[in-house]
Amino acid sequence: MFYLDEQLHTCFNLRQPLFDQLMNLKGETFRSLEGRTTQRVKLNGKNYFIKQHRGVGFREIIKNLLQLRLPVISAKNELLAIKKLHQLGIHVPAVAGFGERGKNPASRESFILMEELAPVTSLEMLCANWKKSPPSFAYKHYLLQQAAHIARTLHENGINHRDFYICHLLLEQLPGVDVEHAKLFLIDLHRAQIRAQIPLRWRIKDLAGLYFSSLDAGLTLRDLLRFMKYYRKMPLRDILRSEHQLWKKVKNRGDDLYRDHAK
Repeated sequence: MFYLDEQLHTCFNLRQPLFDQLMNLKGETFRSLEGRTTQRVKLNGKNYFIKQHRGVGFREIIKNLLQLRLPVISAKNELLAIKKLHQLGIHVPAVAGFGERGKNPASRESFILMEELAPVTSLEMLCANWKKSPPSFAYKHYLLQQAAHIARTLHENGINHRDFYICHLLLEQLPGVDVEHAKLFLIDLHRAQIRAQIPLRWRIKDLAGLYFSSLDAGLTLRDLLRFMKYYRKMPLRDILRSEHQLWKKVKNRGDDLYRDHAK
């Protein structure tokens, strides 16, 4: 399977295999793990991010399966998640290219090429000084609503992110655009899972990740309760009465993550 925007074909030697050229692209490295590299590259004067997967090996696959986790063996996982979320109206990066080859899951090669989102800033950066300099109520209210909308849309449609932290929520920063009209993008979907319905433990993991990563943002108890209300679209008293154990597990797991992260 191979796809590349036609406007990018002029960036490559069409006499040579395009797949190999995409897999060998070099740029600014943002992440380099065993079997996967994330880089920013410039093509036709425009910035893109490319994730190149080069096979994880059977040892990594077996390790993940023993931990009851689905291993990520291809960029196709991210492609499918982006397509699904786009259909659901969630803002995600635009895909400019994708390729996959190899039947062996341990050595399968693939890439996904995405347009860079700019200008944007992550909620992690945006909230970094909120303890010292709190935002307006309207500003914080909007972001809580949008984050809850994204979480609810994912989970109601059988999708869990698995790395659902505020650093993966990027707010558009266009000049002259009020925050109420700015888009909030969801990124880093290479580990996302899509099912008919997500298991409870993965819902808890996503919500705990969001909670843990916002603990230094200066959110109040009222803010957290508002998020719960927006996420469930239910009266708060009904949530506290019928879902007390769920949110207790979310908080406990998020607090554990925070303690482990602080060590």
